[in-house]
Amino acid sequence: MRSLLFAAFCLFALEGARAQVPQAPQIAARAYYISDLTSGQVLAQHKADERVEPASLTKLMTAYLVFAAMREHRLAPAQQVQVSEHAWRAPGSRTFLEPGKRVSVDTLVRGMVVQSGNDACVALAEALAGSEELFAQQMNREAARLGMLNTRFANATGLPHDQHYSTARDLALLAAALIRDFPREYARYYPLKEFRHNDITQMNRNRLLWLDPSVDGMKTGFTEAAGYCLIASSARGERRLLSVVLGADSDAGRARESQKLLNWGYQFFDGVRLYEPGQEVKAIPVWKGEDQAVRAGFERGLVVTVPKGEAKRLAAEILTHPPVLAPVLKGDQVGVLRVALDGQPLGEYPVVALKSVPQAGIFGRAWDTLRLWLK
Repeated sequence: MRSLLFAAFCLFALEGARAQVPQAPQIAARAYYISDLTSGQVLAQHKADERVEPASLTKLMTAYLVFAAMREHRLAPAQQVQVSEHAWRAPGSRTFLEPGKRVSVDTLVRGMVVQSGNDACVALAEALAGSEELFAQQMNREAARLGMLNTRFANATGLPHDQHYSTARDLALLAAALIRDFPREYARYYPLKEFRHNDITQMNRNRLLWLDPSVDGMKTGFTEAAGYCLIASSARGERRLLSVVLGADSDAGRARESQKLLNWGYQFFDGVRLYEPGQEVKAIPVWKGEDQAVRAGFERGLVVTVPKGEAKRLAAEILTHPPVLAPVLKGDQVGVLRVALDGQPLGEYPVVALKSVPQAGIFGRAWDTLRLWLK
């Protein structure tokens, strides 16, 4: 049975009007989605689970797998990759690779990210998996691991295929995972505005990199079926927002609608920091351990997003499943912080042990066993 351990905030008298959720702006697109990555909360969405052709937004998964391989030393930025005939012949956006020539992984990643080069994507896929078909299998396994429930990849580029689809929600999940899991790689490649290879300079198609200094990524996409698409990420102060716009009517339109979503998210919501990284929320009793309690909190701190001016209506409590038995390892979940805004659920956040608690000796464990039996 769950027991209430701690009220993190005083409950305020909620007299008068209830907290009002800001209405999302009208967005001229087939589907959209905006979330606050700092808190993990969704601010607005429209047709977020409708399957669509993801076009070159697909390349976020290609990049995710490449960054993972670089971190695991299966690929290196300076490593030379020989361009195959198949990669060279890839239709659509190009890095202008030459068949048979060797190109560095770093150059291929820049070509993929900045100018959406399909030839660079295929070359990277072949370097990692031997063929684009086998690489697509890796993409689908990773999509399943990330929880992308309505996504299937048939290639590394996003070229049209009847078994290649995703959703605004899944693409937002992928983009957020890339930023979270590979922050250095994200900061190195995605803010780039231009790229030069073979004496050809090409510009990043993400117009927001020029229009909004807070935007530092991520990816554009276009096919006739998909329309004009853009995933954009913006950091202002402590907050980072992520917008997904699918099926806009033009290049300028996808930038305009994305900017509208981002501005709305910043102007009508506040990020409220509830706990600092490593701050103790509660000392939770531990049985059969060398210590009688464990410091519990959030390793990375906790921020929640609320409509502007509504922070005073927040309330929270920690819930757990007692008893908590040693050994407890640092990072183990020991409870849940349930947060509500004006009495309405806002989110549940795992509370973890901030230190380890080893098991007590045989006599200590025996004594606590007796105490638990009597209790």
